[in-house]
Amino acid sequence: MFFEAVGVDTFFGDSFILRGISLEMAEGEAISILGANGSGKTTLLKTISGLVRPRSGEIRLEGRRIDRMAPEQIVKMGVSQCPEGRRLFPYMSVVENLQLGAYWRLRRGEKVGEDQERVYQLFPRLKERERQMAGTLSGGEQQMLAIARALMAGPRLLMLDEPSLGLAPLVVREIFSTVREVNQKGVSILLVEQNAVMALNVASRGYVLEMGRVVLTDHRDNLLKDERIRQAYLGG
Repeated sequence: MFFEAVGVDTFFGDSFILRGISLEMAEGEAISILGANGSGKTTLLKTISGLVRPRSGEIRLEGRRIDRMAPEQIVKMGVSQCPEGRRLFPYMSVVENLQLGAYWRLRRGEKVGEDQERVYQLFPRLKERERQMAGTLSGGEQQMLAIARALMAGPRLLMLDEPSLGLAPLVVREIFSTVREVNQKGVSILLVEQNAVMALNVASRGYVLEMGRVVLTDHRDNLLKDERIRQAYLGG
């Protein structure tokens, strides 16, 4: 198995946020995580990234435990996260933000010019604005930059947290089209997204979280037809 979480419990103080979370994905697969606000979706990504330590359970990448590794070690293992709210460096240029995404690779002497050109091919507008300050970009351009920065780490598993947040429908379609293209190039995708239709159209399978627990997992076609999912996430 390429990636798996087994019985993961994550607490904040004495309150649990995730309880007994188990999920798995094959290499090159795209998985969607659905759930209402407060269901634990972002905490799940942070736990996988090492930003939050699980109290129990195991997280493995190709059989190797990563749940006790530091975040920078997990990035080096091939796991990269695009956070909710983009979290760009607004007073740095587009190209500087991209280079920070590749920071650990540059530190060990890797050349990342080809990767930079690849993300420019995915997001041509970033090439046009590469010397522009990130904080002056439009919301859609900032989301493109956030995804591109995560890709500069050279991930095998890319985690996206609410990439459609606050964006116009046309831009959302463009973003998700690019996410699908990235997945088709072999990068595994773990996607947290409120727009359930868009998320499931990108993913092959989905997991539904409620109150920090997995309550349902199935193929995307079955989830799209499931009456509970339709009522809760697809507008009935």
